[in-house]
Amino acid sequence: MQDDNFLIDTFLSERSESAFRQLYRNKTPALYQMALRLTSDQLDAEELVQRTWVVAIEKIQHFRRRSTLKTWLTGILINLLKEQVRKEIKQKKTAEETAVDLVSETSTSLDTMDLEEAIKSLSPGYRQILVLHDIEGYTHKEIGELLDISSGTSKSQLFQARSILRKQLFDNYKTQ
Repeated sequence: MQDDNFLIDTFLSERSESAFRQLYRNKTPALYQMALRLTSDQLDAEELVQRTWVVAIEKIQHFRRRSTLKTWLTGILINLLKEQVRKEIKQKKTAEETAVDLVSETSTSLDTMDLEEAIKSLSPGYRQILVLHDIEGYTHKEIGELLDISSGTSKSQLFQARSILRKQLFDNYKTQ
């Protein structure tokens, strides 16, 4: 695997398709896994990864290399997801209808819940923090920078997310 900085430089100077392909092959599996955990849907995850690469290629000349390429791409992916969630919220039904839908979806999914299902059921904010910290291994400081929150907020939301997961998994275990 060639060094990311070398591949970026080659891509920028020569518009080398092979350099881009190598970057894409190196980084896409991890991006896809994160997108899948954050979106809970294969098609949404694939689309999010593709949109991430489109934005990355448009902005790669502005990549300052203060962080790793993976961290930079993760930031783009999370920003795109946040933008998508904001749009979806605007398009949602009334709060009352949404609450009714959520209750019925939750009660249905609790019958067959496993860890992945429990993670999918978390609110987007809790799910992002949990995936970034516990699965991807980012520190609270890095998460704070990626999501534009304080590290204390990251810690608090991680605690809440874990509490919710623990309760859901315990309740599901008791009913089986």
